[in-house]
Amino acid sequence: MKITGPSNPNLQSLIKELKTLSITNKVNLWKRVATELEKSTRNRRKVNIHQIQKHSNDGETVLVPGKVLSMGTLTKQVKVAAWAFSEEATKKIKDSTSINQLMKDNPKGSKVRIIC
Repeated sequence: MKITGPSNPNLQSLIKELKTLSITNKVNLWKRVATELEKSTRNRRKVNIHQIQKHSNDGETVLVPGKVLSMGTLTKQVKVAAWAFSEEATKKIKDSTSINQLMKDNPKGSKVRIIC
């Protein structure tokens, strides 16, 4: 069986950036996110908003190595970073960002929680 990775060039470059950032800053968080994003589309994480609400605390940054879906409501003050957001999820989440932007803003990965 032939093992393939993601074919999206943007995702491939993001995975490379995550791995180099992990090595340069010695932060295993970025390596874990890279391995999650390397999975096939079927196995990639899909997280609903109610799961973010349940497993996060105020003031945290939540990182989803996959797609955020719109089921539920978010009342906590959290920043959500993910590879992709559904249209409804972007309307419900006030403070959403991409993984690229999170890497630039917080290269050490402090106060970041991965939700899978």
